[in-house]
Amino acid sequence: MLLALAGIIPLFAQSLSISVLGDSYSTYEGYVTPDTNEMWYYAKHSKNTDVSDVTQTWWWQVAKDGGFRLCRNNSYSGSTIGYYGYDGNDYSVRSFLTRMDNLGDPDIIFIFGATNDSWAGEQVGEYKYENWTKADFYTFRPAMAYMLHHMQRRYPNVKIYFILNTELRQDITESCKAICQHYGVKCIALHDIDKMSGHPSVKGMKSIANQVLDAIKN
Repeated sequence: MLLALAGIIPLFAQSLSISVLGDSYSTYEGYVTPDTNEMWYYAKHSKNTDVSDVTQTWWWQVAKDGGFRLCRNNSYSGSTIGYYGYDGNDYSVRSFLTRMDNLGDPDIIFIFGATNDSWAGEQVGEYKYENWTKADFYTFRPAMAYMLHHMQRRYPNVKIYFILNTELRQDITESCKAICQHYGVKCIALHDIDKMSGHPSVKGMKSIANQVLDAIKN
């Protein structure tokens, strides 16, 4: 049985493991499974970011400061939850739906997505909570709903959190909150995240980690 998270008592939290299902915000070279996923954050210096060490990533800090073990990080730069990608391309290969079964055997899962769905111009579609078809997954709301529906069944007794980025389209933001509420998944709506090239800086990563830890403690 999953141990209660309230207060996150480090003694107990040490026995809990976390997995991450994400996009570029959660990548870091050498720490993503499978290692064929595209990265945004690399160990080498990049002018696009000041993040240069894995210990600066939000998920590493959540694991370290919360006393958790990292089970698996399956993050893919540029990935969308649904199948609709940039320039109307089919992103089904990298989508969250395709990768959501490859998260190991964690106690807690953090889903950090919807950013590329927003940026790529994916249509939100209609709220749909059953009888999905492949065609439905090219719009956001059915894809998001199916993801949570499937993951709650794929990972019984695993606590699932959805992390919601700042500065997304209003219809995407509202859809994430509504669908999370429908499935009883806690939506951690971030605020005041410092970014470089649209991605969290060192300061932004720290803020994400702090907000996530505060949310799961409460």
